[in-house]
Amino acid sequence: MKQQANLKSPIKDVNEQLNSVRNCFNPLFSPGSQIVDHFSSRISFHSPSSSSDEDLYQHLQSLNLAFRSSQVNHNSVAVIADGGIKKSHVATAAAHIWADNSVIKQLCVHSLNVTSIKVELMAIRTGLIPAMEIDNIHNITVITDSITAARKILKSKVDPLQSMFISLAAAVKTFLSKDGRNKIHFWYCPSKAEWPRHKLVDDQVKATSCAPTFPSKESHLFSKKKECDNSLCEWQTHFANSLKKGYYFLNFEDEKEIVIKLTYAKGGS
Repeated sequence: MKQQANLKSPIKDVNEQLNSVRNCFNPLFSPGSQIVDHFSSRISFHSPSSSSDEDLYQHLQSLNLAFRSSQVNHNSVAVIADGGIKKSHVATAAAHIWADNSVIKQLCVHSLNVTSIKVELMAIRTGLIPAMEIDNIHNITVITDSITAARKILKSKVDPLQSMFISLAAAVKTFLSKDGRNKIHFWYCPSKAEWPRHKLVDDQVKATSCAPTFPSKESHLFSKKKECDNSLCEWQTHFANSLKKGYYFLNFEDEKEIVIKLTYAKGGS
């Protein structure tokens, strides 16, 4: 028992961490039954066509128009979400809900020892679920700096975050099924662009201070990431001043047990 209490690795409590993950399709994600199969015209994702500054500028112009449209329509709201993790491993997820050109709700939640993709998903969920519960709302514009997290809502995979994806997907399906006019549009807005309204949420995330509560339990994903980072750091430290730096580490020998040195020729090796 003492040895088990001192065990620290990604497999710690793995049964408890993954006991709700199923290597099969949830009804929400079964082929032919997915949200995009039934509501493809009412849920969309918008991001720049490339990483160039010109395409980002054009994308932000389109984002401005989409946001303005959401504020002049009384049946529309905008959700601006962002998340961040401090050095203390305290994660903050925040969201502002906008209507009629003003913030009608500010929401913020905290977690400890989670990955960046989870905190971004937390931020989207924190703002999107209350927005879907507002009466007479048919159009929701979600603005986030992680379109990857948004897309995960519609995808099924064996993942420790599977239960969170499924619960949010179920809420989205309920909203879209309630009225044929209901739509959700996800827009990408990188923090580096400093788009004014997204910057308000980003600044709130960075300024929020929350003392970690100990003892804390690490998530399975966070444990894996931490061990990978530690292994990489150890490897870099070990080989930084090594005599073998810059050389191959495996010796290949011919039939006479003579080491074959790797060579390269133009057009082949």
